[in-house]
Amino acid sequence: MLARWRDWLAGRRRAPALEVAQDWPAAFARVPVLAHWPQADRQRLQQLALNFLAAKVLEPVDQATIDRPQALAIALQAALPVLNLGLDWYRGWHALVLYPDEFRSRFEEVDEAGVVHQVEDWRSGESWAAGPLILSLAEVAAGGQGHGHNVVIHECAHKLDQLDGDTNGHPPLHPGMDPVAWTAAFSAAYRHLGRRALRHLRTVLDPYAAQSPAEFFAVASEMFFDDPPGLQRGYPAVYAQLALFYRQDPAAHWPALAEPP
Repeated sequence: MLARWRDWLAGRRRAPALEVAQDWPAAFARVPVLAHWPQADRQRLQQLALNFLAAKVLEPVDQATIDRPQALAIALQAALPVLNLGLDWYRGWHALVLYPDEFRSRFEEVDEAGVVHQVEDWRSGESWAAGPLILSLAEVAAGGQGHGHNVVIHECAHKLDQLDGDTNGHPPLHPGMDPVAWTAAFSAAYRHLGRRALRHLRTVLDPYAAQSPAEFFAVASEMFFDDPPGLQRGYPAVYAQLALFYRQDPAAHWPALAEPP
């Protein structure tokens, strides 16, 4: 079934929007935070999600299975960061590889002495430059709940970061954005998070964000869409820069929340 998405949409031979109309409620129910977006934005998001499925191939592996509402839910989350940017920002890659749960990844790591080591680790998501985006379906199901975590958005943020050839937490900025302001906001927040993580203190973002500027950008992007008021309170300058970059202000239409005690 999933292989037919490209034929339905890219070929314009059928009307998939009508065929999947009954699946949208189940797809949105898998991503509760999307209820905060205005109806007009959700309608645009639906069409962008269908276009995403026309442009990308979903490849379940390792006995993973996926139904149409799951496919739509993944596409909705992937489309959200580029809702006001366009799918061209996802150029250069064509597949999402879907594992049922965490998967073992092999990669090279260079230590401080310059020695290259072959490393194996368990991952819930991965983004290869000029390659596929890899996701754990179990982790996908846990995202989009308003807790600040979303593996789909995390890995898509890495794809945006990679567009200029470097994965460094500094994606290509729009004309009119100030690179100095971006660097100042992210550098200060990154240092603050790192200090607190080293001392095992409570952090605004998942401490994993302290691994590198690239991971900080990806984790901050997760929270920008999954818990925008929390990011805005914790790192207002970072929130402001992400609002300029993504051309969205999700905290503006989030329910008013009391300040935490």
